[in-house]
Amino acid sequence: MSENHDKACRFGVHQSRNCLTLKSATRTHGRELPMKFSVVTVSFNQRQYLEECLTSVLGQDYPLLEYIVVDPGSTDGSRELIESFGNRLAAVLFEPDQGAAEGLNKGFQRASGDIFGFLNSDDALLPGAMKSVSQAFEQNPDCDIVMGNGFIVDAQGRRIRRIRAAGFTLERYFYGGATWLQQSTFFRRAAFEAVGGFNVNNRSCWDGELVVDMVRAGARVKYLNQDLALFRIHAKSITGSRRHSEMMKADADRMFSLSRGRKWTALDTLRGYWFRVERILTHPGAVESAIRARMSRI
Repeated sequence: MSENHDKACRFGVHQSRNCLTLKSATRTHGRELPMKFSVVTVSFNQRQYLEECLTSVLGQDYPLLEYIVVDPGSTDGSRELIESFGNRLAAVLFEPDQGAAEGLNKGFQRASGDIFGFLNSDDALLPGAMKSVSQAFEQNPDCDIVMGNGFIVDAQGRRIRRIRAAGFTLERYFYGGATWLQQSTFFRRAAFEAVGGFNVNNRSCWDGELVVDMVRAGARVKYLNQDLALFRIHAKSITGSRRHSEMMKADADRMFSLSRGRKWTALDTLRGYWFRVERILTHPGAVESAIRARMSRI
C-alpha cells in the first residue's frame, strides 16, 4: 500500500476514489513516478507582475506539473497574456467569483495532483522550488505540509527581507509567534480536501485559515531550510493596504474564537507580546529581519 494511500485514508476524504487516483498517479508499468504538483494562481488586474509569476512556475525543472490559472474579470490585458501561454496551462478559468478564496477553490476543483500549492499573480517561485519540495515530502512520508523560506520583495523585485519558516503551531499562529510564507508552503491533496478547502467568507487571511484548519485536523508540518519563493508587497497589493489590516483583525478574532471557544482578551494581548519577543530572540535571522523592517520605516 502506498504512502499516499495511507495519507488519504488517515484523513478520511473520499477514500476509495482518492486511493485509486493517487495510486495510478505515482506508479506506471511498475515504476515509481515523481509526485504530481497542482499549482493555482488567481489573477486580477496585475498584468505588470503576472508574466513573471507564470514563467516562474512553468519554468520549474520538474516533470509532473499542472498549472491552473483563475481570472474573474481582469481588464488590464491580463487575460490576453494568460491566453498567450496556450496549452502550457492545464486549465484557465475566466469566470466571476466572490473573492480569491472562492477562486482558489474553483481552481483546485480542477486539480489532479498529489501536492497542492498556490501563488498570487504578483509573486513568484524561485528556481528548483518544486524539486526540493518533492524531495522533502518523499523523505518525510508522515508530513502533510512543507514550509520553506523565501523573500519579501518590493514592486521592483528588490529583496527587502528574508522569511524563514519555523514554529507553526495553533498557539504560535494566534499569538504572532509563528513565521511562515504562504508562497513557500505546499500541502498534500488529502489534507486540503479533509478541511473542505478555503473559507470563502475570509477576505483577508484565507491562506492562514486554511493552514490552521489543516493543522487542527491533524496535519503535520515539515520545515525546509531552502528559499522557495518571492512575496511581493507594493502599493496596490492587498497586504500593503489599511483596509486589509482591518479585515485581517476581524478574521483573526473570528478564527481565535472558533479555535479557543472564547473571545480575545487583554491577557491574550500580553501573551502575544511575549510570543513575538520570543520569536525575535530565538528564531534564526529574526533579529536581522526585525531591524531591517524597522529601518525601512525610518
